[in-house]
Amino acid sequence: MLERWVLNRLKISIDHYPAVALLGVRQVGKTTLARVLAEDIKSVYLDLEFPKDLARLKDPTTFLESHNDKLIILDEIQHMPDIFLILRGLIDQNRWKGRNAGQFLILGSASMDLLRQSTESLAGRISYIEMTGLNIMETGDSRKDIQNLWMWGGFPNSYLAEDNEMSIDWLENLIKTYLERDIPQLGFKIPAVRLRRLWTMLAHLQGETVNYSKLASNLEVDSKTVSNYIDILTDLLLVRRIEPWYANVKKRLIKSPRFYVRDSGVLHRLLGIDSYNMLLSNPILGKSWEGFVVENIHSVIPRFAETYFYRTAVGAEVDLVIKMPNSEIWAVEIKFGVAPKLGKHFNQTCNDLGATHKFVVYGGDDEFPIGDNIRMISLPKIMEKLIAAQS
Repeated sequence: MLERWVLNRLKISIDHYPAVALLGVRQVGKTTLARVLAEDIKSVYLDLEFPKDLARLKDPTTFLESHNDKLIILDEIQHMPDIFLILRGLIDQNRWKGRNAGQFLILGSASMDLLRQSTESLAGRISYIEMTGLNIMETGDSRKDIQNLWMWGGFPNSYLAEDNEMSIDWLENLIKTYLERDIPQLGFKIPAVRLRRLWTMLAHLQGETVNYSKLASNLEVDSKTVSNYIDILTDLLLVRRIEPWYANVKKRLIKSPRFYVRDSGVLHRLLGIDSYNMLLSNPILGKSWEGFVVENIHSVIPRFAETYFYRTAVGAEVDLVIKMPNSEIWAVEIKFGVAPKLGKHFNQTCNDLGATHKFVVYGGDDEFPIGDNIRMISLPKIMEKLIAAQS
């Protein structure tokens, strides 16, 4: 059992809010984490995908009131969105009795419906926490640990599989389950073959802006349909959208978002990369590493921090711009390898951003200055700095 970094944040939120929503892609470990939490808290667990548990909620108000002294854990809440109004009534009722926290833990794999329903019904009563895949603070930060996590991704069942073949099989089954079962169950009538082709195209375009018209032509649909498909993958937490930085109005900036297949194991499966040696010889190598770093950083980023990328029309860029809650701006360039070369305009680009911190995340183990207040830094060390910034 790997100890999840987000557990402490979850406990704090439960102590302060009547409802907490733990959001994350399916199979990322939400249920396991909730069950670990339930061992220390008097609780009731319901999986709303199971008919037996759904039957217990045939009269939800009566059932939930009968367990009013417990933390009620509702898993896969997107299957019962109407329950949010009932939760609001119970929360407000409990406030009159002096209970202001620790009433409901909501687990969901479909962020779009969950967020929309809960925002309307539970405004001011709920805290949101996103649970990402495993990060290197959880699996270990040796070079071998990082290599394995990068290759096989952050889904526990893939990372902890006995061998490469089992990881490949598990990732392939996950992809098929999303395409053939989960997405149709949410009401989206999209041919599985077409959506997989789009997902694979995005994998080839990892960390790049996309040409919607070109994707639409390849899929034989219109641009609006492609945009809708990408929104679905993004809302299901399978693809990350990073918006461009707009603050510098004096320069011509790229204004289209970048997209990353969020899990590196899924990325490699979509591209047919089945071993670390295959990855090292594949043109996607640098962008795969970039996406891996981006996801690990997002897994520990302070709450209310915002992330962007910066690129001008002439090619000057910063891979990740982090606007911290205290208004500091961290400029992060991401390079694979232990002796990367830095573009000669990187420092000026950082100055254009107003960056207060300048980092180059590389594949080595150390941290050291490389001039003009720029620091070469390993992925574990920048994650440690981000965690320290929250205390």
